[in-house]
Amino acid sequence: MRASKQPLHSDVRDIPMTLNTSKAGHTTQVDALGLLCPLPILRARKVLIGLDPGAVLRLLADDPMAVIDVPHYCTQAGHELLSAADGAQGQEYLIRRGPLPR
Repeated sequence: MRASKQPLHSDVRDIPMTLNTSKAGHTTQVDALGLLCPLPILRARKVLIGLDPGAVLRLLADDPMAVIDVPHYCTQAGHELLSAADGAQGQEYLIRRGPLPR
């Protein structure tokens, strides 16, 4: 866990949690709008690595390949895709961080 509460980069921020899934009551958001493959997945991966198991990431993406890439990445990396929905600006994905590798 990072010692500082500073976000990893400017498009990552804490937002109020609507699903009560993380200890802190917040989920972390990554805004990958306007980014093309593989950048949405790389940004999500970078943030997920820093989260505790069970924490939730909200990923916003408008890359057409994200509908394939995000579920595939979650399966391969051991994370749980909680939801995938179309929003006003693109797709919104809720991803629960999987357990730490042994």
